[in-house]
This record gives sequence, C-alpha cells and structure tokens, in this order.
Amino acid sequence: MTSCLRVIRNARHFYYALRFLFKVVCSGYGIALLTPQQGVKCTGN
Repeated sequence: MTSCLRVIRNARHFYYALRFLFKVVCSGYGIALLTPQQGVKCTGN
C-alpha cells in the first residue's frame, strides 16, 4: 500500500513540475513576442 501511495505522490509531483515548466516556457515566449526584437528587420529588396 505504501509503495502505491509513493508512486501516486511522485506522479503528482511530476505533474506539477511539468505544469510549472510549461507555464514558465509559455510566459517566456509571451514576453519574447511582446518585446520588440533588436536587429531583426525584414526589408523586401
């Protein structure tokens, strides 16, 4: 019974860590998209 609870607890920690990582990556992309990029200029020659 205790090993089963340990697996459930580890899975829950893994889920929360994955969710936190996803949120951090998405917020980083959001910040990168909102800030103006320096040196990236599209000129149609």
